[in-house]
Amino acid sequence: MDNGNNAEKETKVRVGVSACLIGQNVRWDGGHKRDEVVADVLGRLFEWVPVCPEVEAGMGVPREAVGLYGGPERPLMLGNESGTDWTEKMSLYSRRRIEELSGLGLCGYIFKSKSPSCGLNAVPVFAGPGNGPMRLGRGMFADAFMKRYPSIPAEDESRLNDPEIRANFIARVFDYRRFLQEGSCGLSGEIPRGA
Repeated sequence: MDNGNNAEKETKVRVGVSACLIGQNVRWDGGHKRDEVVADVLGRLFEWVPVCPEVEAGMGVPREAVGLYGGPERPLMLGNESGTDWTEKMSLYSRRRIEELSGLGLCGYIFKSKSPSCGLNAVPVFAGPGNGPMRLGRGMFADAFMKRYPSIPAEDESRLNDPEIRANFIARVFDYRRFLQEGSCGLSGEIPRGA
């Protein structure tokens, strides 16, 4: 018996989200960073596709916290205490996961701010262990995702607390879905390069 939930699910737009923002216990300390605006307000509009790059790349829960070290253009992802280098695993994971996501019709993405894997902007990049941030960069997964999908609407959750930015993001997500439905960009959801 259909109680209307299928119709509601069909009208919701698929949006990728850092899994911790919707209450999944995937953080390094075993906790989450559930965000009320993301989970409760935007959750009424969007069908979430949760992703936690650190867990999915094999880091486990709980785990040692990681950070970005070196130059902001090509930083290394290292364990903050042990120095374990996760750079290659995160790079390989990111490529594979982004290809998996390409078939899901995502129309937007909400990243966890300041995360070394998911931060979209203002992620600290350190010169070395024990040093303060040298520069600000982008999380490794977020960087790879945005290079593959530069046109997709994307925000850090912290910016979505601003009602104007949130309204603009919602409008961009629905515009992007309309763009995909019109078939203007093929299966991948992106305008072909060189077009």
